Amino acid sequence: MLYLLAAIGAVCVVVLLWRAFVANPTTVGTEQRRVSRPTRRPGPMAPDDDPEFLRSLNERKNPPDADGKQPPA
Repeated sequence: MLYLLAAIGAVCVVVLLWRAFVANPTTVGTEQRRVSRPTRRPGPMAPDDDPEFLRSLNERKNPPDADGKQPPA
């Protein structure tokens, strides 16, 4: 019985050492799989952070005169 427990313990130690030092988590069988983080997509931009939106607000607030010049702010 003691030899059986020693054998089970030895197998466990060998498996743990093999997983720690030999097994590569990026390989699955013969096929290699690349483990990478997903790329982060830029989220929606808030209106107050969008320069094009702010420019359009300024143009709507201060429309140009008939001669094409901006009135003084």
